[in-house]
Amino acid sequence: MKTFMKGAIAAGAVAVAAPAMAQDIAVVVHGQANDAFWSVVKAGVDQAAADTGANVSYNSPETFDMVLMSQLIDAAVNEEPDGLVISFPDPDALGPSVERAIAAGIPVITINAGGAQAKELGAAMHVGQDEFDAGVAAGMALAEMGGTNALCVNQEVGNISLDQRCAGFEEGFGGSVTVLPTTNDPAEIESKVSAALASDDTIDTVMALGASTAGEPSVAAVKASGRDVNVATFDMSAGFLQSVVDGDAAFALDQQQYLQGYMGVAIMALQAKFGLMPGGDIASGPNLVTADKAGQVIELSAQGLR
Repeated sequence: MKTFMKGAIAAGAVAVAAPAMAQDIAVVVHGQANDAFWSVVKAGVDQAAADTGANVSYNSPETFDMVLMSQLIDAAVNEEPDGLVISFPDPDALGPSVERAIAAGIPVITINAGGAQAKELGAAMHVGQDEFDAGVAAGMALAEMGGTNALCVNQEVGNISLDQRCAGFEEGFGGSVTVLPTTNDPAEIESKVSAALASDDTIDTVMALGASTAGEPSVAAVKASGRDVNVATFDMSAGFLQSVVDGDAAFALDQQQYLQGYMGVAIMALQAKFGLMPGGDIASGPNLVTADKAGQVIELSAQGLR
């Protein structure tokens, strides 16, 4: 009997010690290759993969290309992963691919963009911020600083999240708002903001929708103009935060994109392993970062964590 029990215990110990099969999770996002924002998202994804032991693939198009992104989602679905984590910036273009994933029984979590729209298709939850409400908050803050005539610099027109940011900003600002469409090229953005300032001397506010791509060149354009214009941005970069500290910019809106990448993968790994899923969305932002806070996060931003 003792021999049997010892054998059973030994067998149980071996069973407990044996590693569980790792979960396969696919991540597909729309982030452009030259946008430092998305390298922070990927840092969160990579850390979550290391912490959970999941096998994680990460893919994105080189430019804001919804046809290619839908193809990347389709390719991920064909691999039959245990879970799919995506951003969802264009519901019309990406909806069929997401529906295909859900029809195949693959759980879907959205991060960063399009949470409400993806939920209508059956996505489980969203990790991100309400972009319209964040825009309202930014507009109200800049109006309180005396702004009456603003540019909203949009480097990805057609991205539902960025369009919502400008719409919310216009509502919160209350004054005149002109959407300035650009590409993701900082040199082009600086040139277009400079031209807009030169053509209208009543512009007193610039709202950028991305820190390194649009915020930093907007600051450069304003400084070159010699005008007293408030500049703010969604998201953060070390360079823009330094401008906030130096008094050359008003604030940044932090949506904690590292958290988006990390939580998307970590939650999906828990779902695949134990069937766990939060009962609601996770609001990763917005957090208003002004001069009194900017210095505290510059180093983390430079490290690709904020």
